[in-house]
Amino acid sequence: MGNTCRGSGQLHQGFSEPEERSSKQSYASSDHSTSDYSRAGLNDQQLAPQVIPKSTTKDSNLVTTVPPKKENSMKRGFDHHVCHVLGHKTPNIRDLYTIGRKLGQGQFGTTYLCTEISTSFEYACKSICKRKLLSKEDVEDVRREIQIMHHLAGHKNIVTIKGAYEDTLYVHIVMELCSGGELFDRIIERGHYTERKAAALTKIIVGVVEACHSLGVMHRDLKPENFLLVNKDDDFSLKAIDFGLSVFFKPGQIFTDVVGSPYYVAPEVLLKHYGPEADVWTAGVILYILLSGVPPFWAETQQGIFDAVLKGNIDFDSDPWPVISDSAKDLIRKMLCSQPSERLTAHEVVCHPWISQNGVAPDRALDPAVLSRLKQFSAMNKLKKMALRVIAESLSEEEIAGLREMFTAMDTDNSGAITFDELKAGLRRYGSTLKDTEIRDLMNAG
Repeated sequence: MGNTCRGSGQLHQGFSEPEERSSKQSYASSDHSTSDYSRAGLNDQQLAPQVIPKSTTKDSNLVTTVPPKKENSMKRGFDHHVCHVLGHKTPNIRDLYTIGRKLGQGQFGTTYLCTEISTSFEYACKSICKRKLLSKEDVEDVRREIQIMHHLAGHKNIVTIKGAYEDTLYVHIVMELCSGGELFDRIIERGHYTERKAAALTKIIVGVVEACHSLGVMHRDLKPENFLLVNKDDDFSLKAIDFGLSVFFKPGQIFTDVVGSPYYVAPEVLLKHYGPEADVWTAGVILYILLSGVPPFWAETQQGIFDAVLKGNIDFDSDPWPVISDSAKDLIRKMLCSQPSERLTAHEVVCHPWISQNGVAPDRALDPAVLSRLKQFSAMNKLKKMALRVIAESLSEEEIAGLREMFTAMDTDNSGAITFDELKAGLRRYGSTLKDTEIRDLMNAG
């Protein structure tokens, strides 16, 4: 997870009500138990105050408006034993699979290794606790995620869903097992890294976007953590694994709910007037990070990141950009174009010479500093994810439904921002064992 967030029209300490899940755990991975599956809207940037700019521009190419969803909380007496989240009765998963060791733990879901009894094939099984689905929207989110995974089935770079099952207490999603780890970790592990390899990875990532868009799906939460490798041998066996914030869209449809991750969010998302073009912007941010090791829009606060995104100034002067090919920089400019109508489509990106023409992307090794920065950026995301999971896993169902109260509790001076001492005390109350230096790093990165 980077910092996934979701908000709607009414702001409170940032992204309004904790309406919907935020970043999800890397549920298809056998190596990433620190990954997060959060349906409550908590994200690793919400420790800082957040203000979303009001919508000021309109894209004349977009004509239909999709208003932000309103949370419709279930009554306390909602009977999860009776409710069928999937809408129909399913076989007992334990009649078909043997559930094995835990692969990952998130706020709402636990992922296990499972083995199909009839074939002995191994899969990942994400089990979502039904009693933590506090609203009708939560239930609809689970249904939609499963529906979209089935809709996208068959693409070689999208994790394959095997089936969905439901019992009295859980919804179980069985899917392809990705045991090769996260993309950035593989790049760092290999050491030798070139523009050409970055181009090949970008082609895969944008290829997923192109496939989604061609099937009427907008991803809305692309980031490196949401791409895992199937195995440890093939550096290009990437699979997109998380569709928790994805939605179906129609041509010309406008979306207004603020979702995504601060480093990767498109300006039109912040302005609450966007469509599938936002996915191309996000892929452009990933490409910038792949070539430099840092995000193009950086600040010490989340609001600072948003301001930088809205300004859209891209740094091509600092190292390593002077030695990066002009073709790569041309592609990034066209993907990070602030006007959605002028931005390249996903199909146009994969047809760009830097990606499509062999030899345009140089095969010489990039500066080792790029790998070093990539390692630091990845490590900081994992640190923040770990710290926030300490908080999230300590919450009751009522607290999950009211994460903003937790913010208020930490904000002891009612300033609207959390200081170092407040964050330190708050984390301690929730059982954190992070060192002061780690908490300081957490704040500085937020």
